[in-house]
Amino acid sequence: QVQLVESGGGLVEAGGSLRLSCTASGRALSEYNVAWWRQAPGKDHEGVSCISNINDGTYYTDSVKGRFTISRDSAKNTVYLQMDSLKPEDSGVYYCAVVSRRCSEHMTNYNSWGQGTRVTVSS
Repeated sequence: QVQLVESGGGLVEAGGSLRLSCTASGRALSEYNVAWWRQAPGKDHEGVSCISNINDGTYYTDSVKGRFTISRDSAKNTVYLQMDSLKPEDSGVYYCAVVSRRCSEHMTNYNSWGQGTRVTVSS
């Protein structure tokens, strides 16, 4: 079983940047497809981005395309989410999660989740 720990959240002004980290222990993160999800207050979880374990293919939800970049550092067993040009609507708790088979838009397909890191973007 893989354990995930997110970090890097915080308070930032609109237009600013943050880099989130998802660090794994117990298993190699390179074995998995790794996704970032977020949950804004009063809203459902939303899939933000995913990086595949096949050739590191990447996927993004439309609202973050061109602003967020997901990447993987296998040596550090870490996946990052670089978030630029942040908007207030990007605020929420960000979670990383892993799935074995393929990146999925369904939460229930993900095997392990981190505890989340909070991102607050002020206007």
